[in-house]
Amino acid sequence: MKASQFFIVTQKEAPADAEVLSHRLMTRAGMIKKLGAGIYSYLPLGLRVIRKVEAIVREEMNRAGALELNMPLIQPAELWQESGRFAKMGPELLRIKDRHERDFVLQPTSEEVVTDIARQELRSYKQLPKNFYQIQTKFRDERRPRFGLMRGREFIMKDAYSFDRDEVAAKASYQLMAATYRRIFDRFGLRYRAVAADSGAIGGELSEEFQVIAATGEDAIVYCPSSDYAANLEKAQALAPAAARPTAASVLTVTPTPGQSTCADVAALLGVPLARTVKSLVLASDEINERDEIVKTRIWLLLLRGDHDMNEVKVGKLTDLNLGFRFATVAEIETHFGCKPGYLGPVGLKMPVHVIADREVAAMADWICGANQPDFHLTGVNWGRDLPEPDLVADLRNVVEGDASPDGQGVLAIERGIEVGHVFYLGRKYSRAMGATFLAEDGKPAHFEMGCYGIGITRLPAAAIEQNHDERGIIWPDALAPFTLVICPIGSERSALVREAAEHLYQQLLAAGVDVILDDRGERPGAMFADWELIGVPHRLTLGERGLKTGQIEYQHRRDAAATALAATDVLEFLRARRVL
Repeated sequence: MKASQFFIVTQKEAPADAEVLSHRLMTRAGMIKKLGAGIYSYLPLGLRVIRKVEAIVREEMNRAGALELNMPLIQPAELWQESGRFAKMGPELLRIKDRHERDFVLQPTSEEVVTDIARQELRSYKQLPKNFYQIQTKFRDERRPRFGLMRGREFIMKDAYSFDRDEVAAKASYQLMAATYRRIFDRFGLRYRAVAADSGAIGGELSEEFQVIAATGEDAIVYCPSSDYAANLEKAQALAPAAARPTAASVLTVTPTPGQSTCADVAALLGVPLARTVKSLVLASDEINERDEIVKTRIWLLLLRGDHDMNEVKVGKLTDLNLGFRFATVAEIETHFGCKPGYLGPVGLKMPVHVIADREVAAMADWICGANQPDFHLTGVNWGRDLPEPDLVADLRNVVEGDASPDGQGVLAIERGIEVGHVFYLGRKYSRAMGATFLAEDGKPAHFEMGCYGIGITRLPAAAIEQNHDERGIIWPDALAPFTLVICPIGSERSALVREAAEHLYQQLLAAGVDVILDDRGERPGAMFADWELIGVPHRLTLGERGLKTGQIEYQHRRDAAATALAATDVLEFLRARRVL
């Protein structure tokens, strides 16, 4: 490819609404152009990167025996009503009507459609296992689309779905896909972690995320530096303290804390560590009848150490809270505690509530909490003596650095990551809901065991940029770069020697299979180099008349601080040694 025939539209400034570095750099490099909120056109440079991502994904999925198909973007609502997700997914699922007032959805994923295909076409165990995948546009109506391609409304995703006869076979399919994903991400040349994860709205019981490591990542990745343990923050388990609860040593005391309504303020006022305090979080769960009327509300008091944060995913898996919960209203709190929020605690309640203590709190003695009186807290609180043991002890919190690793191999560390892939073992969640069965070996109908596997095709380039950049622009790994190598001739418009040498080298590299672009635009060296550094092409060869007269050209990798002089006759061998060829 020659630059004069291509579409190079770099910009010096990023748009004002570009919130993250990848959005700014992709826009400045002429890779994407915003059309609407969370909706982008992929310009030729950006599309080349996307096609390279797709090619690697497609090669490895085919290698694993998956079969490519293509399912509709617009899907009948009836299928989503069968699975129960039409109502459950909420406003992120874009619902539309056709001219006949029939309901459809703009699909964010295709579990329903592929399950419908399987129940019609996979009739016997002899046709299993099967894994279908597609690389296709999706739509999710994000409330606040942001961060460019990181959280857009329209995006491209690779989604795959496996169908097996039993749990053993399904988990083998899951492990095959997990291994395939590792090969895919290894080929991308990115630093990543595969971490245990919660299944979220898709459901299922076995789940793993693939996170590209980046300081700007939205997700917290928990891992043990001395073992293979890794999980996202939602999933990471906080172990119970190893030591037994200490014996009470303090007297229960009502202590004035005027105007100090937070645990941090109270700890500072009393001159004690924040870890001595206990925060009270009040939740409510509503029982709904068939007319969507609330017939009963239960109030829950969750107790966490003052320096810990509640993990909503963990709480949402507790019995009686797994059907949904909300934070209690001020009126509900006042009814049960006789006090407004800020000074709440489990001692001296006005009405009974269900008390759930985090594992750390259950092991504490002589702790501090609200006194259910404005401007007062209780100090020296102890289980058994001052209040009954909690109704339930559970893991309610986010882990923190230094916590014991659940595998017993050390302590936990936390880094940031960007989720770009996810594998799920679904079991029979969708096949049961949609009556998808096949004839088993015993001649009886059985529900498919399913898995699903996604990769964010358009999110991945943005994640790669968040991990690989400098003050000059993008630094692409070779596998993802829009072009692997750029030839930059200096003064070609004035020198026939430079023009002819550049053309000869260009043809040599093309013949050798290098994805090369020749910059024949006649730009000044500074502007030309700035463009390619912004765009992030990893390898650059520079030709000038002075060097060519002595038989030399210059090579520079995008990460190198300075160029390396090469004999013109050694270029191909040099590039071969660097695995550019």
